[in-house]
Amino acid sequence: MSFFKKLKEKLTTSTDSIPVKFKDGLVKTREQFSSKINDLVARYRTVDEDFFEELENILIQADVGFETVMELVDELKTEVKRRNMKDPADIQPVISEKLIEIYESGEENLSSLNIQEDGLTVILFVGVNGVGKTTTIGKLAHQFREEGKKILLAAGDTFRAGAIEQLEAWGERVGVDVIKQAAGSDPAAVMYDALQAAKARKADILLCDTAGRLQNKVNLMKELGKIKRVIEREIPGAPHEVLLVLDATTGQNALIQAKTFKEATDVSGIVLSKLDGTAKGGIVLAIRKELNIPVKFVGLGEKIDDLQPFDPEKYIYGLFSDAIEKAQE
Repeated sequence: MSFFKKLKEKLTTSTDSIPVKFKDGLVKTREQFSSKINDLVARYRTVDEDFFEELENILIQADVGFETVMELVDELKTEVKRRNMKDPADIQPVISEKLIEIYESGEENLSSLNIQEDGLTVILFVGVNGVGKTTTIGKLAHQFREEGKKILLAAGDTFRAGAIEQLEAWGERVGVDVIKQAAGSDPAAVMYDALQAAKARKADILLCDTAGRLQNKVNLMKELGKIKRVIEREIPGAPHEVLLVLDATTGQNALIQAKTFKEATDVSGIVLSKLDGTAKGGIVLAIRKELNIPVKFVGLGEKIDDLQPFDPEKYIYGLFSDAIEKAQE
């Protein structure tokens, strides 16, 4: 049975059925990525060096990342030789299989969050302005509320005009209280107040917004360090997650931002917003491979439930859904 057939059967019989959100959310990437691979396969009668060179270019254009592309193509060459594959059409399922292997790197449950069974879980959100941090917090608060958890939000982005009001609007929308101070206040002081409120109200999860003025990089990183120290002092072992929100439409620039934040704080996971808005969805793989940070969530649309836990198999399904749905034994 081919890999496509196995993947199709696995996803069809899973609890949430065929992952429609990933299929719909990756339309732009699939149109560019899969159509170019289909065209490549149609033009070649055999798998040779020219075929692999064109494949490299397609993968790089999809922002899969140079290191990942080189590793993938080397593994494909080995696999083609081992299986004595001649027909280019046979290589599509192998590309999918290898992409999943590269992403997972032998690890499991990469998208799961470090939620504390007893006591308060503190999740700190970082990222530059405009990437969708506040929206991500609001959507995640909604998910947790749906699970029956008691949530509080901390308005730690005290400098950007309208940031506190934006978080408050999300709080009202999803039925969650926001702990805030006046605009321009010390973000660390806001976090202290939020931690005290979360403990007093016996909240399950505290979601903390922060500023993102990368033009003042040194000051921003100092500010994040101060916030982190306040959290650690009040809740030993916290923050339990530091989630870096990146805008997928910025491609390689998102990777540069990720490297900057990784140097300054212990980023435990990535939230890749606006993945539905880019044709370069391969950035998921580049981030994972080059930074060794898992993508925990992806934004696949504007709706409140379009923030989805990242699943590499559903992601591959989104990239190759047309071929996978046609798969036969």
